Amino acid sequence: MTSMGKTRRTMSVGLIGAALALTLAAPARAGETPTAAAGWQVTPTGTDARFRGLAPVDRRTAWAAGSKGTVLRTTDGGRSWRNVSPAGAGDLEFRDVEAFDARRAVVLAIGEGEASRVLRTEDGGATWTESFRNTDARAFYDCMTFFDHRHGLAMSDPVDGKYRILSTRDGGRSWQVLPDAGMPDALPGEAGFAASGQCLVSAGPRDVWLATGGGATARVLHSADRGLTWTATETPIPAGDPARGVFGLAFRDRAHGIAVGGDYRKDQPSPRAGAVSTDGGRTWHGSATPPPAYRSGVAWLPHAKAAALAVGPTGTDLTTDGGRTWRTIDTGSYDTVGCTPDGSCWASGEKGRIARLTTKD
Repeated sequence: MTSMGKTRRTMSVGLIGAALALTLAAPARAGETPTAAAGWQVTPTGTDARFRGLAPVDRRTAWAAGSKGTVLRTTDGGRSWRNVSPAGAGDLEFRDVEAFDARRAVVLAIGEGEASRVLRTEDGGATWTESFRNTDARAFYDCMTFFDHRHGLAMSDPVDGKYRILSTRDGGRSWQVLPDAGMPDALPGEAGFAASGQCLVSAGPRDVWLATGGGATARVLHSADRGLTWTATETPIPAGDPARGVFGLAFRDRAHGIAVGGDYRKDQPSPRAGAVSTDGGRTWHGSATPPPAYRSGVAWLPHAKAAALAVGPTGTDLTTDGGRTWRTIDTGSYDTVGCTPDGSCWASGEKGRIARLTTKD
C-alpha cells in the first residue's frame, strides 16, 4: 500500500470512527450535539437562516446558502464564518450552492418565475454577478450540479410535461436551456424537491441523476451525456403524494448510488426511506433496514467504499454497507450533508446550524 493509500484509509477510518462515536455519547437533550470529542461539532454562524445549500471544498473551506438570501463562507475549518451574502438578496431563497474553491462559487435561488436565479462570485463573495434569471412563469428551479469547473446543469420542475434542464459550459457565467427531445415525460403531479441541493447530482465527467417525487411513483432519471438524453427508473421509496418521494441522491462513482427521502410532513411516517443502486441507477433496491424517518440529504464518506451519512430534521444515520442498513447516530436537525476528497464531512440545516464531523485529537 502506498503512503497516499495509507493516508486515505486513515481518513476514512477516522471519519467512520467519528460517526460511530456519536452512538456512544447521548445528547444532553433532543436536537443538541453531543459534547464528546468525536462527532458532529456545531460551529458558530451568527445567523438563524436555514441552510439547505452546502458546498464543502476541503478541510478548511466550505460554503453554505440558505433563507433570507444568506450565504456564508469559512476558510478556517468552521471556527468562524463570514457573511458573504449578495447585496439586495434578502428576499431570495437560496437552496443550492456549488463551490470550486475559496473564491469561486455559484448559488441557486428557487421559486416561481423570476424568483429562480443563479448568481456567481469569483472573489470569495465580495461581489456577485447574476448570470441567470428565469423569465418563464411555468418554471421553478430546484437544484444544480457541476461535473467540473466549467460544465454544470440546473433543473426545473416540469414545463409542458418535461423537466427543464439548464446548462453552462463556462463555470456558471452563462446558461442555456437544453432541448427536451431526450427527456421522458413527467408523471402527473411529479416534481423535484428543493430540500438539500441533492435532487440533481453528478459523478464523473458526464453522468447525472435527477430525483423526483409527488407522482404515482418516486423515480430517478439518469443521463450519461450531460443532460441531453435521459432514462427514468422507479424506486421503492413511496410517493403518490406531493410531500413524498426521493429528496436526496449521492453517487460515489458511475455505478454506486444511494437515494433517501420519505414524507417531509412531521406527522407522517416515512417507511422505506432509503434505496441503493449498484448499476448506475438502472435498478433500485430498498434498504433492508432503512433510515427510520424522512431524510433529505445523503453523502458518501471519502475513501470509504461502503460508508455514508444520511440527514434529516430528526437525526443523522450511518451506513457501513453501502446503504443496505442504517443506524441512527444523532438526533440533531440537519437538511443536507457533504464530504470532501481530503477527508472532512459537514452538515447544515435550520436555525443557522452548520456542523463538522470531527475525530478525537
